[in-house]
Amino acid sequence: MKPLDFGRSDDPRVQSQLDRLSRLSVPQGRLGLDTIRALMERLGNPHRALPPVFHVAGTNGKGSVCAFLRAMLEAEEYRVHVTTSPHLVRYNERIRLAGKLIDDAMLADLLEEVLDAGEDLHPSFFEVTIAAAFTAFARVPADACVVEVGMGGRFDATNLLEPGALAACGIAALGLDHEKFLLAPEDGTPAEPMARIGFEKAGIAKPGVPLVTLRHDPLPAGAVMAQAERFGAPLLVQGDAWEAREADGRLAYRDDHGALDLPFPALPGAHQVANAGLAIAMLRAQQGVAVSREAIERGLRTATWPARLQRLRPGPLTGGRETLLDGGHNPSAGEVLGAHFRGRRVHLVLGMLANKNPLALIRPLGETIASLTIVPVPGHETHPPEAFGPRAAAAPDLPGAMAMIRDDGLPVLIAGSLYLAGEALRLNGELPD
Repeated sequence: MKPLDFGRSDDPRVQSQLDRLSRLSVPQGRLGLDTIRALMERLGNPHRALPPVFHVAGTNGKGSVCAFLRAMLEAEEYRVHVTTSPHLVRYNERIRLAGKLIDDAMLADLLEEVLDAGEDLHPSFFEVTIAAAFTAFARVPADACVVEVGMGGRFDATNLLEPGALAACGIAALGLDHEKFLLAPEDGTPAEPMARIGFEKAGIAKPGVPLVTLRHDPLPAGAVMAQAERFGAPLLVQGDAWEAREADGRLAYRDDHGALDLPFPALPGAHQVANAGLAIAMLRAQQGVAVSREAIERGLRTATWPARLQRLRPGPLTGGRETLLDGGHNPSAGEVLGAHFRGRRVHLVLGMLANKNPLALIRPLGETIASLTIVPVPGHETHPPEAFGPRAAAAPDLPGAMAMIRDDGLPVLIAGSLYLAGEALRLNGELPD
């Protein structure tokens, strides 16, 4: 079975290019931005002709920050380009042009153009994706761009963005993930793992461009500060330059521009207060586009982001059961889920890739778990049920898991992988748009 991250399409022209993408890989040991820069040079350097860009890195929450940024900018009636990863069901989700997912005809032409231009450069899947996104962003008129880092920051393909294109950079929550790549030994980098994570994420800092961050633990915070100083980026840290907190069911925000009494974020979870605050701080720290208080309020109410504590509709997979979906797969995501469900009980359906920590979610959820059902993630190597302890039961797939769980009125949480989340959305007929 083709890995889901390479994508599937009902359009034969798109599928032909996705098949080409699926044959790409990163040469062992290759790091740096040389390949993406060479590819962009052949395409006419479209990344130098973009509307103001909001660039967001982090281990967890960066997608939610991007969702808030997009919602607030669109509430100001701006046309907004967005690139995020991974996709959940369709590759088209990675490229949003002026508010709408890229259509199949344009996507097929774009991927063919980029793949042809870089064939002898042997770019990676993600490098081709970013080249395609930035090429489309330069050709379709818009007022702003929101760009999510794929992995890390310093060597991520999105980091070819130059200071002149950037309105603001942001760093969301930090934690250990992708250790094989982000903690690979390298001279001149921090030895302590969390300091190294902060160093890598803050590699997106640019001279003169505001670098806005959440409050981080001392080791990664120190590494972020050092990177900001190294690159000459003004650093705005939560708790110092800005603050966001819950107050009587609303969001209380303040910075040097003043205080705002705002609606509580629409995205579920207490952690979304900080993510929304980071988006607001990024918008108020920059001068590329003006965003009113009214647009911030509307964006808080209307932001959507699938597979992040998403409540699934009644459908073929869920039936009438209360079912939540979350793509979280690392210890930091586990802590968020543990806090969200504290004092409640939930049936957990879990599928995790073999390169992830199998205890990342079940440890923080603890006694919250009423039952634990393990499923495979289609197209990927996953942990077997025995990796999750003696309580774990096995199911062949998501429909099988749902059928096994006793209908006792408790909610079901499907979690552990964004690829599994995509399968759940597909099976329930909820395609992200």
